[in-house]
Amino acid sequence: MTAQPAESASQLEARNLNAYYGAHLAVADVSIAFTPLSVTALIGPSGCGKTTLLRCLNRIHETNPTARVEGEVLLDGRNVYDSGVNVISLRRRVGMVFQRANPFPTLSIMGNVLSGLPHRVAPKMREGLAEQSLRAVGLWGEVKDRLRASPLSLSGGQQQRLCIARAIAVEPEVLLMDEPTSALDPISTAHIEELVRELSKDYTIAIVTHNMQQAARVSDVTAFMLADEQHAGRLVEVDETRTLFFKPRDSRTEDYITGRFG
Repeated sequence: MTAQPAESASQLEARNLNAYYGAHLAVADVSIAFTPLSVTALIGPSGCGKTTLLRCLNRIHETNPTARVEGEVLLDGRNVYDSGVNVISLRRRVGMVFQRANPFPTLSIMGNVLSGLPHRVAPKMREGLAEQSLRAVGLWGEVKDRLRASPLSLSGGQQQRLCIARAIAVEPEVLLMDEPTSALDPISTAHIEELVRELSKDYTIAIVTHNMQQAARVSDVTAFMLADEQHAGRLVEVDETRTLFFKPRDSRTEDYITGRFG
């Protein structure tokens, strides 16, 4: 995969976003523009709306029957919540990797990678895309001789990289990651972190993490969220990672980063 210039990359932005579960306001008035071809880390205590915000960006939030959204999520200037937007096409453009690896157990390793590709794609091209995706996540050398095996035969870290390969096989423009290393051992975590940095040459990445050190290691930009008295998540500040960690503008950010709460 060849890195694309930032000026040609897709632009993703949330404007005045409010997300609800039933009557509960979970994310309140969040506006954030994600820097193209970079990694934005979303940090904050549990329950501050980080994952909900992430799920709003490709409309996975609305798969919960009680969920709804107000405000806008703009992808290249178009609100993804407009009535004419094809949600399946949107999720191909804005892929997601979840907290725990979730390979499809009834499909082979190869089948998992190919599962999101349209059937009209020629077999040779499908196989080429699968190999390209597995190479991109550093998994090809480990699985090339057992592509028909069950994904459950892989380790936890390998399964998570397989899920990332599945996500990028459809050639998205944005990749959302919800604590992708929280269930992994330190060695697998290091592999995924290195992979995130490498993938940011080709994709705009937003990653939720509870790990301050991880945010500092992998991200270019960090956004700090905090729940208010009504338990609605709000964006406190967003800045380049080094600036936010060493010279935060808001005292609440400094208190969180230095471990005074959270």
